[in-house]
Amino acid sequence: MIILVLSDTHASDLSDLPPRIVAEIKGAELILHAGDYTTKKLLAQLREQADFKGVHGNMDPPELKSELPAHTIVEVQGFKIGITHPAEGGSPFGLKRRAKSKLAEELDVILYGHSHTPVSEREGNTLYLNPGSATGTFPARYKTYGLLRITDTVEGEIVRI
Repeated sequence: MIILVLSDTHASDLSDLPPRIVAEIKGAELILHAGDYTTKKLLAQLREQADFKGVHGNMDPPELKSELPAHTIVEVQGFKIGITHPAEGGSPFGLKRRAKSKLAEELDVILYGHSHTPVSEREGNTLYLNPGSATGTFPARYKTYGLLRITDTVEGEIVRI
């Protein structure tokens, strides 16, 4: 299974996203989003495309914050995946540690956003994946998204556009 991972889209709707990401969305089995959609319309469009799980970010409007959790844990093919933005925002320093503390559980994968800086790295048995910014919103240097590949293991990939 291949899972599309997004964060920090900062978009009004799908038409604001790069065509490559829109194509990935339309072909996805599962979309995971780590917050900062910035509009309810984009959230609705993502939900229409595929199975969807997500959390809100610090830049999301109140109607999104009331509809989506600040963090969640999903299980996919036996792997536990935690998702957080973190929703309180703040400094990007220590972001992985803060993301882990929000989820407070042993997880196979921790997805997070906020920094707009892509990361795919393992610490112990946990894969940390920050897909960066799908729209390249500052301070991102380029547009990126993430993929999780699940077989008998789970691997993460950052795709640069």
